[in-house]
Parts: sequence; C-alpha cells; structure tokens
Amino acid sequence: MTAMVNTNMQSDIVSSSSVVSLKGISKTFSNGTVALNNMSLDIRQGEFVSLLGPSGCGKSTALRIITSLTGPTTGRVEWPLEESKQKEHELSFVFQEPTLMPWATVFGNVWLPLRLKGVSKKAAYDRVMEALQGVGLEQFADSYPRELSGGMKMRVSIARALVTKPKLLLMDEPFAALDEITRFKLNNDLLRLWETFGWTVIFVTHSVFESVYLSNRIVVMAARPGRVVNDMAIDAPYPRDEAFRTSSVYAGFCRDVSDALHKAMIVGDHL
Repeated sequence: MTAMVNTNMQSDIVSSSSVVSLKGISKTFSNGTVALNNMSLDIRQGEFVSLLGPSGCGKSTALRIITSLTGPTTGRVEWPLEESKQKEHELSFVFQEPTLMPWATVFGNVWLPLRLKGVSKKAAYDRVMEALQGVGLEQFADSYPRELSGGMKMRVSIARALVTKPKLLLMDEPFAALDEITRFKLNNDLLRLWETFGWTVIFVTHSVFESVYLSNRIVVMAARPGRVVNDMAIDAPYPRDEAFRTSSVYAGFCRDVSDALHKAMIVGDHL
C-alpha cells in the first residue's frame, strides 16, 4: 500500500528534526505472538502523531518499546540527538488507566515522579501546583482519587506527566473509558497543553474521529503483525474547536482515514 504523506504540516509547530526513530522494529513474545513486524517510523519534534489501528496491532507495544518498558526482538530505537544533549531528553507516559495511588492526595500523586528523582515536597511545590493549574485542578490538590470523577482522575494523570516537563509525551488510549462529553473536553485540554508547552505527542487510539481532531499526522497500522501501512497528514490549522469538529473539512479527513483503516484491516486479514 502506498503511503500518503503531506509535507505541508503546521510548519510553525513541527520541526524537521527527529525526536525518535524506530528502525525495522519487530517484536515476538515468548508465546510466539508476533506483535510487530519490521516497523519503521520517524517522529519529528513538535508533531502530534496518532497511532491508529485495530486491537492487537501492536500500537501499545510500540509505545512500550520507545520507553524501554520492553525491548524489540529485532531492530532498534534511535534518538537522533547529539550525545551531549541526550541526558536532557525527557519523556512521560500516560496509560489507559490513571493508575493513581488511592492513599495519596492529588498533590502526592503528581509529585511522585519528582519524588522518585529525589526532589523534596517543598522544592517540588511550585512545579506540582503549576502542573495542576495546567489541567484545572489546582483547587483539588488536597483531594483523594476516590473523591474525583473519571475525567478528573485522568487530568491528574496528565498533570503527573506534565510535572516532569517532558519533551516527548506518550499516551496509550487515555480517554477510551470516558463518556463522550468528557472525552471531547479532555481532547481540547490536551491540544491546549500541547501548543502551550511544545510537546511532541505520540497518541494511541482506536477512534478515527479522535485521531483526526487531535493530530497533524496519523500513522495507520495493519492488523497483527503490526506495521505502518499508511502515513497521513491532517493539514488543518490549530487551534481546533467545535467549529472544526462539525466542518466539512473534518468530515472529509474522517472519511479518508476511515478508508485507510479499512484497507489496513484487509491487508492484515490476507497475511
């Protein structure tokens, strides 16, 4: 299948420099399942990239390989930064579930990654409160997870990622379990934070509609074994809002991406 790549992609946001590159990544688990097969992908600085594909196509596995939570069977992950700058590189991971500590306050949950680095509560205070303010939860710093809604818990999880000031943010279907209204609100919040802080985002989703709304680039993956079969630019300006979500431009992109996803599933079925 021929990849579609539009190079006119938010030049004011996206740099030509690669943040991370996957080179011929394959992953076979101990039970013989081939999750990824020869997957290659470059992520450029400032991009918002969605990995879109059917369940089991290796999207989450690709994220975990990038973070070194698991290793590839073959291939390699490259960080095309100068050696002297690699120590400055930060990444954060937002999982499907908020994975909050129920015994800790909202402040304590957001402070956790800094505490693990040896940063005291006093020294971390301003950064934690800044992160909570970024997601609109500064007034809930002393609350506990049991006192929060599902959407608020996910905001705490995002704040915990934000507090480390990441260069690269990896998100594994973070809004999948939320109702549609909450999901739309968090999509808007995420785009606002992305534009404000200049993150590079790799976002895993099953939703064509969510991927088109958020992304300036969608990487479509085939059913297992996962690999890239289409690379599509969403060449629509930011900021995006409800007017974009109801526009004919948005609907057209959704049709194109839906068609690409359908073809990717057919490719997988014929392997």
